[in-house]
Amino acid sequence: MKPLIGIHHVTAITSSAEKNYDFFTNILGMRLVKKTINQDDIHTYHLFFADDKGSAGTDMTFFDFPGMNKGFKGTNEISRTGFRVADNAALNYWTKRFNHYNIKHEPIKTMFNRKVLFFSDFDDQDYALFSDEGVHGVSSGTPWLNGPVPVEYGITGLGPIFFRVNDLKRMSTILEEVMMMRFTAQEDQYTLIEMGEGGNGASVILDYQPLLKQAYQGYGGVHHVAFRIEDKAHLEAWIERLNSFRAGHSGYVDRFYFKSLYTRLYPNILFEFATEGPGFIDDEEDYEHLGETLALPPRFRSQREAIEKQVRLFDTTRSNKIFKKEYFE
Repeated sequence: MKPLIGIHHVTAITSSAEKNYDFFTNILGMRLVKKTINQDDIHTYHLFFADDKGSAGTDMTFFDFPGMNKGFKGTNEISRTGFRVADNAALNYWTKRFNHYNIKHEPIKTMFNRKVLFFSDFDDQDYALFSDEGVHGVSSGTPWLNGPVPVEYGITGLGPIFFRVNDLKRMSTILEEVMMMRFTAQEDQYTLIEMGEGGNGASVILDYQPLLKQAYQGYGGVHHVAFRIEDKAHLEAWIERLNSFRAGHSGYVDRFYFKSLYTRLYPNILFEFATEGPGFIDDEEDYEHLGETLALPPRFRSQREAIEKQVRLFDTTRSNKIFKKEYFE
């Protein structure tokens, strides 16, 4: 049985697709590689922000469910999404960048011998920037080459994902015995668990909080986390493994941009397994124009006219723009 490769993507909920696009494009300097619909709710946008080419392991995605309330932060939730930067100097740059744009953040600190910078967005969605300096493991992607953040400081992919839980033993057992991850280290209430080659792109951090109230989902929170698997054969092997544990799951799901499998092994937390490909460069959009049109998987294309009437259109064209690289003293 092949282990999981690392983190594939994180999907969260935003109050505004337009504000979300502005934050990830102009503040975080990540590339919108696909503007499409939630395939289970065609009234809702699904935005994919990633590295320069939309590589697996680099994308954070967002739904904007109409009329949804703000989420409540508590225990038993995916509480914080990590991103990766090349080194500690990049974190110093991001501190200056966040100060310039009045982005709420904490001082740089050290967790598990890794430098990290916590910050949040307009929805109080929580994130972390982890430095890859001195950290070995699964490789990362390439920053958006044409974005506003200097390439040497740019976000290269996803980092450790935080799970806030009130049953540490149960979650640890699920991750280690069912999902074939491994315990790596413990610091205070935090537990570091890794998969595959390990490193920032293949880590989850458990935040043990037994006294907090139960979280509930809404905008400003995370919907699910996906783990990287190689291909459909690897996905089918995971279906068999989940069956051996009598775990409920979705079965095979074709998302066109990747193949998926979903399961809830722990209360209120949705796990996905997603294949490495085929990816976001497809018959609708080439490399130069990723994310600039309302892209639809083939099974929805006959409904394009009706879908475009249901989702408000907004401009995400960037191929005709030049972003000046921003440096701060």
